[in-house]
Amino acid sequence: EVHLVESGGGSVQAGGSLTLSCVASENTFLMGWFRQAPGKEREGVAAIADDGTVSYADSVKGRFNISKDNSKTTLYLQMNNLKPEDTAMYYCAAQGSRLKAAYLLRRMESDGADYSGQGTQVTVSS
Repeated sequence: EVHLVESGGGSVQAGGSLTLSCVASENTFLMGWFRQAPGKEREGVAAIADDGTVSYADSVKGRFNISKDNSKTTLYLQMNNLKPEDTAMYYCAAQGSRLKAAYLLRRMESDGADYSGQGTQVTVSS
């Protein structure tokens, strides 16, 4: 079983930046971030595959950047120009399937990834 621990959440004003981190107990081919706000459905935010493909939700394209470190066990989400609608609990997810990043982005919204963390809260005030 893969264990995921997120960190880096916090409170910022609109237009600000935050970087989330996720440390995994082992590497998996697919890793990503999804978020969920109270009363709203889960949204896949970004995903990355070990083959280099990345995928983003339309709502964050151009503002968020997903990356992994060289060890491939730490996942990052650089979030810039944050908006109040980005307020949510952000979760790290991992999936062993050797597929494109877009697959994980969709799966995080539907069936859920094989593994996910406990989440870190991001609050953006206007």
